[in-house]
Amino acid sequence: MTYVEKLNPWCVVRHFPNMQHHIVARFRRRSDAEAYSQALHRLIPSTTFTIIFNPAVEQPKQITP
Repeated sequence: MTYVEKLNPWCVVRHFPNMQHHIVARFRRRSDAEAYSQALHRLIPSTTFTIIFNPAVEQPKQITP
């Protein structure tokens, strides 16, 4: 996960058939993500968008002997 992705944990996700999804945009604040999602829904009313919180998960470092 890049540094920019760590700073922007709120994601607007577009859903596709067959359980596929795509992160459309990332935001620092939930209110910004909600406003963007509403604008997208007005532009593309037939598409489903969801807002998720995607925190940065650090991978544990492996210690080799």
